[in-house]
Amino acid sequence: DPQGRFSIDPQFGIIRSKKQLDHETQSVVVLTVQSQLGNSPVYSSTQVNISVIDINDNPPVFLTKSDKVTISHTQPPGTAVYIAHAEDKDSGLNGAIKYSIASKQPNTFSIDPSLGVVNLTRTVFADKQQEYTLHIAAEDCGSPPLTSSLDSLAAKIVILDINDNSPSFTSSPLSYVMEDVEVGFLVHRIIAKDPDEGRNGQVTYHILSGNENKAFVLDKITGLLSTARLLDREIQERYSLTVMALDDGSPALSASQVLTIVVLDVNDETPIFLKQFYETAVHENQDPGEFVIKVEAVDRDAGLNSLLQYEILPGAGYEKFKMNSDSGELVTTASLDRETQEVFSIKGNCEISMSACKMGSENGSTAQLYLTVLDENDHNPLFAKTQYQISVREDLEEGSAILDLFASDKDDGLNGEVTYSLVDDTFGAFAIDSVTGSIVTTKALDRETKSQYTFRAVASDCSTHLPRSTTVSVVVHIDDVNDNDPVFLQNPIRAFVPAETPVNETIATVRAEDGDLGSNGAVVFGLMIAETVFQINANTGDIILQEPLTSKDFSTQLLVTASDRGLSPRTATAMVIIFTEEQEEEISFSHSLYEASVPENSAAGGH
Repeated sequence: DPQGRFSIDPQFGIIRSKKQLDHETQSVVVLTVQSQLGNSPVYSSTQVNISVIDINDNPPVFLTKSDKVTISHTQPPGTAVYIAHAEDKDSGLNGAIKYSIASKQPNTFSIDPSLGVVNLTRTVFADKQQEYTLHIAAEDCGSPPLTSSLDSLAAKIVILDINDNSPSFTSSPLSYVMEDVEVGFLVHRIIAKDPDEGRNGQVTYHILSGNENKAFVLDKITGLLSTARLLDREIQERYSLTVMALDDGSPALSASQVLTIVVLDVNDETPIFLKQFYETAVHENQDPGEFVIKVEAVDRDAGLNSLLQYEILPGAGYEKFKMNSDSGELVTTASLDRETQEVFSIKGNCEISMSACKMGSENGSTAQLYLTVLDENDHNPLFAKTQYQISVREDLEEGSAILDLFASDKDDGLNGEVTYSLVDDTFGAFAIDSVTGSIVTTKALDRETKSQYTFRAVASDCSTHLPRSTTVSVVVHIDDVNDNDPVFLQNPIRAFVPAETPVNETIATVRAEDGDLGSNGAVVFGLMIAETVFQINANTGDIILQEPLTSKDFSTQLLVTASDRGLSPRTATAMVIIFTEEQEEEISFSHSLYEASVPENSAAGGH
């Protein structure tokens, strides 16, 4: 009890009020009471709940003393037109409020006594303006009741001839305009009707949405819609404008309509290829009609304005191709040969220019096609000659290159890469480098053993599928080298010469052979020691008696030489034993055993 509103008798515990209590301020008071016996430290406590019972001491009070409302003349009977509101601080029936109309009025309004809702009881007509002032009283249900009659509410109710018709559109919600019209072109007229009179029937027009890019302007009085900027169907081909028709009533009524404006196409766009540069390849030797590529262009125009025709512009090689004017597909009209023309170019850039033009228009664009003809293995390697003949010295060292073959192949890549091989037996004398085509010796040559070799060389391409090859004949002549000594057919030679043999008689003939050719193999004879009795024919080897024999027991030995006619002649010797008939029995070897040492690698025919 901080406010000190209560007191308690300390001996008898009687609680009394000290101040006037107010139910509206505090309806319940909770006191804590403590008791103690003498001076004992022990005490006890309890709570005392005091309810302040309300009495009807507060009249109803309106929150406002006067108010004004306006209602339409078209409102039907029973329509709530106003709500009165008063407050009473009391509780229970003391605070329950009943409302009533205190002023006199021509039975036009009634009021709900509990809710304070004022309702129309009859129709009010719009032929003239009427105004009613209602004095509304509030009374509580206490005993005795308190009233606000001295403090009533004055509610003024004004009946107006209001704007009760909204505008309605009579113009079409669809309009068309060409995209190339000038700024300010009249596109559409919006018309809306309002049956109300005066300002309530006066309509203005407004664009609510859909004109964000400010493409159109609307005259709000006439409803004329015009272009405010240039249109472009390719950017926006349809506008949906939400337009509003608003009357001038109070409150104003409105209606809205979605006006669709379709922008019609004009042929103002140039076709554009999806690519400016196309690249593709096609195999050679394909039949005419082979598909090459499909090009595509787009035109942002619509309808017939967007139909395209394709063609190849004249240029080098263009006659070998044909383009479908409708689809843009490019095909060959002839079989292509890579070796004749590997790339097709116009303007020197390996390109085929194409154009896409609008039907009935010369407005077009171009693109470039780079076409590469892919190789097929359709060519054999070709040797520079149909036959190769070569002469080599027989004293070439092993591994010497004697001939470089070369074959070319017009094909490309592995199809044109050439390797070489030999297909015939060369008796181990030759081999060929598979890459360079160089033919080399693989052993020492000997013309006297084999003077000519004939074999075939093959040039093959490296195609992985059905490789092609060409064969050429190679004839190798072995030229002679003076590497053989003359060889006597008989050595020694015994000649039996009668003592009476006349002068100039051939008494013996020596024979010698040389395996070499020409002058290297041409043998000439001579005597190692000059003789007066005998002479030898250098060409025939005939030994001729030059002087008569002096006795019947004559004998002698001649050393005969056989030499070739080479630049560095090689020589062999033989012994010719000449004796008369009487001494034939006396001839014998000077030794019964001959021994000699011969160096290795001695030339044939050496003495």
